Amino acid sequence: MEYRNIIKNKELRFKILHALRFIPDTWMLKFQYKIKMGRKLNLNNPQRWTEKIQWYKVNYRTSLMTECADKYEVREYIKSKGLANILNKLYTVYESVEQVNLDSLPQKFVIKTTNGSGTNILCKDKSQLNLEEVKKSLENWLNRDNYAVGREWSYKNLVPKIIVEEFLEDKNNSFDGINDYKFICFNGKIDYIVFDVDRHIGHKRNIYDAEWNFINVHTDYPNFGDCVPKPEGLDEMLRVAKILAEDFPFVRVDLYWVNNQVYFGELTFYPWTGYVQFHPDEFDYKLGEKFILPKTKK
Repeated sequence: MEYRNIIKNKELRFKILHALRFIPDTWMLKFQYKIKMGRKLNLNNPQRWTEKIQWYKVNYRTSLMTECADKYEVREYIKSKGLANILNKLYTVYESVEQVNLDSLPQKFVIKTTNGSGTNILCKDKSQLNLEEVKKSLENWLNRDNYAVGREWSYKNLVPKIIVEEFLEDKNNSFDGINDYKFICFNGKIDYIVFDVDRHIGHKRNIYDAEWNFINVHTDYPNFGDCVPKPEGLDEMLRVAKILAEDFPFVRVDLYWVNNQVYFGELTFYPWTGYVQFHPDEFDYKLGEKFILPKTKK
């Protein structure tokens, strides 16, 4: 059972989850895991990766995770690692939707809130943009309680802002948009790469090991087989991902390779909120073996 099929309005679901914020994290995670995954959550002796992500939410918490979950504050972390060159161009930062001013922005841009995932608008032509609709979306995202949705602790204490960045384009790409490379990292070691393409016209997802060997696994999106050659920028992306992952027991480092340049996407501590079905199911255990749980840190 999936409660999004019962309560179809996304914003209403978020409001309900916010109202249930008083429920302890462990109780809510066990409830959500049972509904979304169809099985009980084992937090005392987790074996699956999806279980260990829930343990991670409850038991490992540092201020650095909060900084790096914020899409604006994380830029300082990237700079501290000597990787300012991978940051996308930042046009401006707004504290509220009232400050949004299209006249001061270029024709193309990406506008997003700093407190969640998927809270962005890709603008290819601002003359076609409905400013009031944009502001309404931004306002909803700013007020969204992303912590309450899946008890993702790194979002809990964020003070959200709005940022506007350069619109990245790769005209030589055979897929729609720009290719998204997500590096699955345990204690600074890269074990797998999730490769997402065609996100807006039939989302597909492949999984590879760190040497770009195809792993025949699929999730909620189908894989598309061993048909993609090793990216020219893979070695550079691996170098960058390793640097950004070294401070965390687990993190997913999201990067783009656009026009022969690495660009930073985000750092994700609880990918897919930890509620993802792998096929075959054994891959959940295989990932879980890689995730050596750290000492409790709150």
